[in-house]
Amino acid sequence: HETLPHAKIGTAPNISVIYPATSDPKDNLAAQYVNAVRNWLYLHIAVRGVYNPIALHYIRSKGYRLEFPPEDLDTFKKAKPDFIAFNYYNTMTVGQYEGEGSHQGDQQTALSVPGFYKGISNPYLPFTQFGWQVDPLGFRITLQEIHARYNLPLLVTENGLGAYDKVEEDGSIHDDYRIDYLRDHVSQLRDAADAGVEVMGYCPWSAIDLISTHQGFEKRYGFIYVDRDNQDLKDLSRRKKKSFHWYKQVISSNGEDLR
Repeated sequence: HETLPHAKIGTAPNISVIYPATSDPKDNLAAQYVNAVRNWLYLHIAVRGVYNPIALHYIRSKGYRLEFPPEDLDTFKKAKPDFIAFNYYNTMTVGQYEGEGSHQGDQQTALSVPGFYKGISNPYLPFTQFGWQVDPLGFRITLQEIHARYNLPLLVTENGLGAYDKVEEDGSIHDDYRIDYLRDHVSQLRDAADAGVEVMGYCPWSAIDLISTHQGFEKRYGFIYVDRDNQDLKDLSRRKKKSFHWYKQVISSNGEDLR
């Protein structure tokens, strides 16, 4: 802000609202801890200048300590963001876990930590081809939860579907599943805005196929197909998918035309 006084500056974490598996208070406690660590740890310090106390308790219970000079905390408290940007792909569901052994996966799949929580498949939600659950209504819940907590404008920096895309004999790619995913999420975004959430913008992931951090080029997100795979660069030619033309009309209508 000192260097660019007219700039809008914000943070951009990956947010995934956590549901309790049941109404059992222990499941709710597990969800509270995962929400605190997974989501509010980063936003609390960025927006309010203090660490979330539930997240701090979790960190300390694992044997770690956060040590920093007092002047750093003063800097945190003075550094107010103008907005919150965030990436959203799905929600998570957790329950109590008293067993032994941790399970680790990528940032969107079920995890577990003894004494705290265990990731559980939500029976009300479908899966993508790569094991991520699809939750458009959870997108609205996430938008409303962040806005209610921190009362700042929101910018969606990532939202999209990774899938195996098939090139037909005529060169076309009919990715209706991607259109369905994005249509449902943009619709929920509009509902959140109607409910009072201040939304600065929405950026789908992504314009063009790119390398996924876990599955490489097997997992495609783009509106534009890139002809290559994990082992062979091929000719790297580009093809517009069906979703390209659909999203063009979404942009032209500012989200009004989702057909």
